[in-house]
Amino acid sequence: MKKWLYGIICILFVASLTACGGGSDKDTSKDNNTTTENTADKAPASNTAADGDKVFQATCAACHGNDLKSGYAADLDKIGSKYSKDEILDIIHNGKGQMPKQNLSDEDADAVATWLAGKK
Repeated sequence: MKKWLYGIICILFVASLTACGGGSDKDTSKDNNTTTENTADKAPASNTAADGDKVFQATCAACHGNDLKSGYAADLDKIGSKYSKDEILDIIHNGKGQMPKQNLSDEDADAVATWLAGKK
């Protein structure tokens, strides 16, 4: 019985770790053997707070919670009072502590960093 419980716990742990990994924005097509960017989900060049929130909900909320504090990862509801936008951007791209680096486009990462820097 302990082996089954241990196995289930391990599977849940691995699933929770992979939830924060983000995905690839690349779409490979076998019809023309080219790789194209998926521009449907990309934020526009001028990021707004709504874009940052949208990207956060799609890529970060699984770990940090929809409300920035109900997930198992670090609370982000007041992150802007601790880190600047550039520091948050660096954490997104390179990771810090338990948080692995994220696979976000520069535009999406900038939108999230801008939005989170305003959380004070």
